[in-house]
Amino acid sequence: RLFAHWEAVASTHRVSLPRDMVGPIAQMARHSQAREPVPFVSLSHHGKCEEAAYEERQYPAGKWACVTKGEPMYEQSISMSFMKLMRYICKENSVGCYLGMTVPVLNEIHLTKDETELEREVVTAYYLPGEFQQNPPVPRDPEIHITERAPLRVITRVFYGMTTEETILREISLFWELLGSTDTVLRETYIVASYENPSIPQRRNEIWFIHRA
Repeated sequence: RLFAHWEAVASTHRVSLPRDMVGPIAQMARHSQAREPVPFVSLSHHGKCEEAAYEERQYPAGKWACVTKGEPMYEQSISMSFMKLMRYICKENSVGCYLGMTVPVLNEIHLTKDETELEREVVTAYYLPGEFQQNPPVPRDPEIHITERAPLRVITRVFYGMTTEETILREISLFWELLGSTDTVLRETYIVASYENPSIPQRRNEIWFIHRA
C-alpha cells in the first residue's frame, strides 16, 4: 500500500517508480520520526506573521551527497535524484547500512537570463549525518558525488505544498516583492529546501536566497 501511494505521487511528477524502491521506501517510513536537522545559526527574523516572515541563517561548511539531473521537468529531476539518494541512504553505500535521514534536502536551481524559467539542471543534495561527516560512506552509484560545500549564508522563507517550476517561480517573485530591491543576494541561483518526503501533499518547503560572498 505504501509503495502504491509513492507510485501515485511519482506519476504526478511524470516519473515511474521502480520496484527496487520498495525496500528504501519501507526503511524511510520506519525511521520517519528520526531525522537529524542540518546545523545552522539563526542570525535574524523579520515580519510578525508567518505569511510574511523570513529568517536569515548561517550554515557551516559540511559534506553533502549530491546528484545532478537535467530532466525536461523540475519535478522529474528532483524525483529521480532523490530516489538515487534514498538507495544510498538505505543500503547502497560502503558501510552497507542505513545512514539516517537529515533535513532539509536541498535542490539548487538556476534561472534563465530573463528570469522567467528554470534552467534544466538541478543539483539535489543530502547532508551527511554528523557521525559520517569526517568519513562519508562511499556511494555505489557513480552519479552520487560526495562534496564539501562551503559555509552558506541565506535568507529563507517558508511555503507549503508541491514544488513545481510554476510554484517555485511564484515563490521567488513573492519573496523579491517582500525584500524589495537589494544587491546583497544572488539573482540567478536559488535553493529549494524540502523538509518532508514527496508523498506528503502539504509538505513544508523553503525558498533560500543566497548571500553574495
